[in-house]
Amino acid sequence: MSIFDGKTLKGWNVNQGEEKWWKVADGAIEGGSLTEHVPHNTFCVSDKSYKDFELNVKFKITPVKGGINSGVQIRSQRIANHHEMIGYQADAAKNYWGKIYDESRRRKVISKVLDPEALAKVVKPEGWNHYRILCKGPRIRMWFNDVACADYTEKDAGIPLEGYIGLQVHGGGTLTVRFKEITLKELSPSKAGQQKAEE
Repeated sequence: MSIFDGKTLKGWNVNQGEEKWWKVADGAIEGGSLTEHVPHNTFCVSDKSYKDFELNVKFKITPVKGGINSGVQIRSQRIANHHEMIGYQADAAKNYWGKIYDESRRRKVISKVLDPEALAKVVKPEGWNHYRILCKGPRIRMWFNDVACADYTEKDAGIPLEGYIGLQVHGGGTLTVRFKEITLKELSPSKAGQQKAEE
């Protein structure tokens, strides 16, 4: 089901004071600015928390200058009284396409790109790209423009396997990131277990 109605930010929230960085335009959630420097990371976050699911989202980064980076948070939480989120991120930037970054926690890439050559052929640095993300139990699998790019299993039992979806504009640059066609299908344990291995 769609978790973005294409017209409003209903079902999503932005930190107080960061509203200027987020709007809906031409059927997409748009973050950042083409004329102003984005001072720090800012997130547009789902009102609902999810555990096992399949998420699909299209996104387009329009760079101007400075740090050009974005990503999609999954199974994440807002940090109280702070602009950051903590949790897994499907990263989106040069040298980070198709990788899972552990935002505000381990603060590093935690997955390996399955086939760097295949991934490099499908990346559109300034065009529309598509992430498909499948979370089932401790396992997270990702596809970038239909190319399998990450297959990660969490071994730390203390890390939560549930959380919010967050659309990120990374601080340190002048850029916009647009997100559209955001759909999420929640999976029950039985349904998730029936997912084909090649999916």
